[in-house]
Amino acid sequence: MKARNLFLSYVAVLAVCWSNVLFADNVLVDNTDQVESVQSEVIVNVNQADAETLASVLTGAGISRAQAIIAYRKKNGKFFSAEELSAVRGIGKSTIEKNAGRIVV
Repeated sequence: MKARNLFLSYVAVLAVCWSNVLFADNVLVDNTDQVESVQSEVIVNVNQADAETLASVLTGAGISRAQAIIAYRKKNGKFFSAEELSAVRGIGKSTIEKNAGRIVV
């Protein structure tokens, strides 16, 4: 009786351990898809957003760069393309490329 219970316990532990290993890939793929879809949904209109919104949405742009975008916008008018952001001091082409899917004019 003890040997049978010990064997059943051993099988149960193996089943639990292997189930985590077998299903780990599926969980990772599902989480990655969710993260990508959430990141692609976050967009910002650089002609209307305030500094806090710009700083939180744009990668590589903190509050000072966001304020520079707003100052440039007030001085020169609205942006007609995302590439025009490169005229703002501190915003380079690499920053624009990182945020290509997030910028709306």
